[in-house]
Amino acid sequence: MNGYCTHLPAFVDGELPLELHEGFRAHLASCEDCGVRFHDLLQADILGRLAIAKATPPPGSCAASPVPRALPPPEPAEVLAPPPPPRRWRPHWNHLGALALALAAVGTWTARVTGDAPTPGPAPAATRSLEARLTSAALDGHRDYAPLRGGTPTPAPVPLRELARMEDQQDWRGIASAYLLAGDARQALSYLGNAPASPDVDSDRAVALAHAGASEQAALDEALAVLEDVLRKQPDHPQALWNLALVLRDLDLPLLAAEAFDAVAKQGEPGWSAEARDRAGLLREATQARSRAWKQAFAATQDLMADANAPLPLEEAARLPGIVRLAFYDAVRAAPSKDAALRLLPLADALDRAYGGGTVLHATVLRVAARDFQKRGPLARDYVRFVRGGALFPPAFLEALRRSGEDDLYVGALGYELKAGRPVDVAAFARAADGLGDPWFHLIAERERANQEVRDGQWWKAETRVLEALRTCEAARLDYRCADLHGWLAEMYVGELHRPAEAHEHALRGWGLAKRSGEWDWERRFLQELAQVARFHHVAPTAGAYFRESLARDPDNRTQVGYVHRNLATLAWMDFRVEEARQHLEKSMESGVPLGLNGAGVLADLARFGPMPGAAEALSRALSGLRQGQPRPGERALLDALQGEFELERDRAAGRALLESALTQAEQWPDDVNARRARARASTALSSDAGRTGAFKEALTLVGRQLQVTEVPERCVLAVSVQHERTLAVARGPSGAVLGDFTQARAAPLGQDASGLVPPALRDALRGCEHVQVLAPPPVNGLPRLLPPDFAWSYRVGHATPGPLPPVDSGAHLVVTNVDAPAALGLPRLPPMSHPPGEDARRVMLEGARATPSRVLEAMRTATEVELHTHGVFSPELSDASLLMLAPERDGRYALTARQVRAHRLTGAPLVFLAACGAARTAPFPHESFSLPVAFLDAGARAVLAATVDIPDTAGRFFSDVRERIHAGAAPSVALRDERQAWLQASPGDRWVHDVLLFE
Repeated sequence: MNGYCTHLPAFVDGELPLELHEGFRAHLASCEDCGVRFHDLLQADILGRLAIAKATPPPGSCAASPVPRALPPPEPAEVLAPPPPPRRWRPHWNHLGALALALAAVGTWTARVTGDAPTPGPAPAATRSLEARLTSAALDGHRDYAPLRGGTPTPAPVPLRELARMEDQQDWRGIASAYLLAGDARQALSYLGNAPASPDVDSDRAVALAHAGASEQAALDEALAVLEDVLRKQPDHPQALWNLALVLRDLDLPLLAAEAFDAVAKQGEPGWSAEARDRAGLLREATQARSRAWKQAFAATQDLMADANAPLPLEEAARLPGIVRLAFYDAVRAAPSKDAALRLLPLADALDRAYGGGTVLHATVLRVAARDFQKRGPLARDYVRFVRGGALFPPAFLEALRRSGEDDLYVGALGYELKAGRPVDVAAFARAADGLGDPWFHLIAERERANQEVRDGQWWKAETRVLEALRTCEAARLDYRCADLHGWLAEMYVGELHRPAEAHEHALRGWGLAKRSGEWDWERRFLQELAQVARFHHVAPTAGAYFRESLARDPDNRTQVGYVHRNLATLAWMDFRVEEARQHLEKSMESGVPLGLNGAGVLADLARFGPMPGAAEALSRALSGLRQGQPRPGERALLDALQGEFELERDRAAGRALLESALTQAEQWPDDVNARRARARASTALSSDAGRTGAFKEALTLVGRQLQVTEVPERCVLAVSVQHERTLAVARGPSGAVLGDFTQARAAPLGQDASGLVPPALRDALRGCEHVQVLAPPPVNGLPRLLPPDFAWSYRVGHATPGPLPPVDSGAHLVVTNVDAPAALGLPRLPPMSHPPGEDARRVMLEGARATPSRVLEAMRTATEVELHTHGVFSPELSDASLLMLAPERDGRYALTARQVRAHRLTGAPLVFLAACGAARTAPFPHESFSLPVAFLDAGARAVLAATVDIPDTAGRFFSDVRERIHAGAAPSVALRDERQAWLQASPGDRWVHDVLLFE
């Protein structure tokens, strides 16, 4: 036995890599005896051990943390508790028998292609265990789906020469298919990565992605994006359509999944078409049954106000108490007599039972029945007349209700006024609602108080109020009202505060609550909230799927048609599909519904691509509607910015005047999210316009103004700004001469790095600079590789710190390392840091269980240097920037977030080293940078070093060596450049050092 086979025991013990060495593979292909022995070992031990090894990241690795799709509501909003183990898309199974079956099938297919005799093996099973479809012809024959339920197939061993043969033929798709059939999606992905790009390869890759993802949501998002790309190129691709249907189903979008199965059924493939037809029918029927139940319950309540003999919806109250309770209150208000009120007692009792007992609604009926109906009766009849007629409540009638003491009628009338967006005395409404003694109305009162606080600019009070109301609601099990509060929070976090991670949490919880309680209309609304969150996270395919599913549930509603198509236009624009954006916008305009803010934004953007029929009128109508009702200053600035962008392409002087006005307005309200959006849009449009006309010095000043850099450097500065298809770059070298470049040919979104944005001529102009300050608004800010590795450069962010900075070595040197992260996270323990030789009297260590978020924040307050050596995780569902994993507090908190850092003042102006995986990652917000480094700078740090990618254990030494260079007198950017160069010279394969950035 030669050297390869002598390594078999070592392979079993995990000393060799999971992928077989090429020579080992070649030997197995030619050595039948070795192959048999290898199979014996596999059957005995290997796959079991490998399954364990693959499930456990190696010590110190930055393997993806098992962050869940969503967590329970944190206490307070920043608190994150250790998550449960993640769910998988489908059960995984790793068995030799499965691999043998796969190899048998793939071996047969290989023989068909090569003409070789297939390896003897078991006949294909009568059923299939993989629900998805693979594109290899021999593997795509239809068999009934029968998922494994814990059983292990036991076919005869198949020699591994087929794997070696396929590798020799570079049949990467065939090998990947074998691994997919054997349940090893990660191995399949690695081989598919070697295959030339094609629709077939991408369809198989989507299957592997959906099975291999540690985070179900992220895995399905990526699989959906891949499949949509395949179907744009080949709309009738049968396997991609089938797999798309599965992904949509697992995203819980059954009507879209049914449409995809319908498309498969129309292709008439033997077996597949019939199964697709059956699956589509089952998905559609299960969904429509919920719709029918809700609509029947809703219909059963519609006559309660006007018909004294209308049947009481007692069964519906048991199944759908939320929608019935709404109608119950109106029926009680409408009762013209004591007997008419008492007739509702059985319905009150049924609803009380549905909400877990109690007598709140029973007492409501008795209280109303005891009123003087000689006075109440006429008011009740007028109330019914106004509600049924859809007319405004006359002010005199509202005043009569207020004075009458019939508070339930007064609250009901004001509720309709609020729903219609009419001005209401919120304090009077809330007092009357609280006075009813019903928690249902107390929660409505709290919501309206919060709305008033938002209008007054006191969003923090509103947030606290609604979070507390949600706890009250959950304790009372008032699911309908809880859904309303989740919707309120989701909308505020996206629309007002631009915090989509928290919006996602509440939209997801609200969606689940709506589905469990059968509230069909709330389901649709939460689909749209989830779509908006995905849009803000730039996950366009998933956002589009949520929007289309919401429209499929109410396709004839003009308001829904207008809303969905204007948002689909936004998504198409984000993905540079200009013609598709136009088409969706035209459908939205045809609906007759105003375009709203998103639609107006896309119209303003599309103006750069030529005139569009009806665009000017549609934009004017949209902006006029949005300007009604006294919009806040930030909203006014944003509307002016949109109008200015549109006019810039028709009347340059008028457009520039509007944009400059919007910018001036926005700068006065820095804490208003709409003002920040206005500042970004106006600044970027003005900068692009200046670049288009060759006014590069003006463009440089505008970019600096957008970043709030009060004094743009006279030399050694680079400005880079991207406005969708337009790219502006302006450089000032050592001489101070201005050199610029402007292009408008970008045809795809920015990738994960900024390479290629700076033309060679501009790079050459900066060559003589000791240090280059980069002014780059989002979406460029924070992207690595903007300049070559031999440049000393940093991202300049915001204002300079006022006054002289304390010397770096004058205060505490905080080091956070060897952290006891929660065991439930499954994170490998990072090894202790090795410190530079010599004593460091300034060093303050926080290690182990002591390294909690609160202790770290407190210790950072006065430090002049901070090193954080811990795990970093980026999960858009949990935070809009990377999280640092620390030791848990007593209440379970373990994550340090950008928002927590930003809320603290770092009086020592520290130099910060974030030696954590992906600590510089951020959600791709177009109007502001939001990341851990920016948060540290906002809190008072002088400079921050962090990586945008996963980093190895050795990164601690890299950051430490950069620190030593700084202490030796080098500027931070020079220290980073020199250490990067030295590191790459010693370890050319350590590409991650290119992605360590400096923010100042």
